[in-house]
Amino acid sequence: MPDQRDYNVPSDQRAVPCILMRGGTSRGPFFLESDLPRDSATRNRVLLASMGSPDKRQIDGVGGAHPLTSKAGIVRPSTTPGVDFDFLFGQLQPDNDSVDFTPNCGNMLAAVLPFAIERGLFQPGPATTTARILTLNTDMQCDVTVPTPGGRLTYGGSARIDGVPGTAAAITINFLDTAGSVCPSMLPSGNTRDVVDVTGTQNFTVEATLIDNGMPMVLVRASDFAITGYETVAEIMDNMLLRAKIEALRLACGPLMGLGDVTTNSYPKMCLVAPPRNGGNVATRCFIPKVCHEAIGVLAAVTVATACVLDGAITDGIAVVPDGLVKTLSVEHPTGELSVELERDPDVPQRIARAALLRTARAIMRGEVMIPEHIWIGDE
Repeated sequence: MPDQRDYNVPSDQRAVPCILMRGGTSRGPFFLESDLPRDSATRNRVLLASMGSPDKRQIDGVGGAHPLTSKAGIVRPSTTPGVDFDFLFGQLQPDNDSVDFTPNCGNMLAAVLPFAIERGLFQPGPATTTARILTLNTDMQCDVTVPTPGGRLTYGGSARIDGVPGTAAAITINFLDTAGSVCPSMLPSGNTRDVVDVTGTQNFTVEATLIDNGMPMVLVRASDFAITGYETVAEIMDNMLLRAKIEALRLACGPLMGLGDVTTNSYPKMCLVAPPRNGGNVATRCFIPKVCHEAIGVLAAVTVATACVLDGAITDGIAVVPDGLVKTLSVEHPTGELSVELERDPDVPQRIARAALLRTARAIMRGEVMIPEHIWIGDE
């Protein structure tokens, strides 16, 4: 009888090398582009099969039955001058067969350089290692720095991020250009505040800030939806009227943001804002896009913080904003906070010159994910 521990025993499955990575408060398999099918349709089927989608439990894959654990990263050495790696982020959903390559994910971005070092693609430095990464989804570049004391990648450390248990080594991300990542510009409607008319099964009018500084978002006051903005995730998910109104508003804002029909898209993200109450600068409850986020995405936090420093945004009178061109803003969310450092352009008040933040990451498992071979047929 064949030894069942021998992974070379023939079967009707195909082994695809990957590393399961946690990046910030997200998780998913990371692949080298060269290990995936060349054809994009076949590649997407492989990603869906690896995750176990569509199935709300993702019982037949490595997905975690939640949008935050239904993500994938694809990495390759870059041919762009001055850039070390290209990163393609894929957002999958537990219960449908979509693979969305449009938005960024700053959390998964934190795992790109550790993955590259794990796979032997990048030589670590004697103390820290920095690489420039191009996110192909939105053509955004950033510099990522990881600790490598003695030339060894180190995951352990004292940095703590809310939404992740324990502590880990700090990974710094310095975003070089986030304005208009998906939308035509940072303020795609041309305004810092719009009055949006929602019609259909839901009929209402509400003020909102439509903004994209790394993530397309619609920001509204929680009080305008008859809630405090401090509700738990469970309370918000149980509020079916609130969720219906938020989704109707999202669909109405898509065309206003130059995004067209966003019915099947994972963006824009929706965010309810309220005054801070735990020592931060603003409180948030975000949707991704139909499920209330237990925390907040990295680039969503950058975008919310950006709105806080713009004159006339929906956050006026809500956010507590420090003085100075360089500001650190703590964005509160249901499980803690995420701090963002912003630098305003002294010559253009409505422009953000730089955004930086801290994340952590960890390799959880490395090996091969098994894909039914019929999914790959036709790409050889």
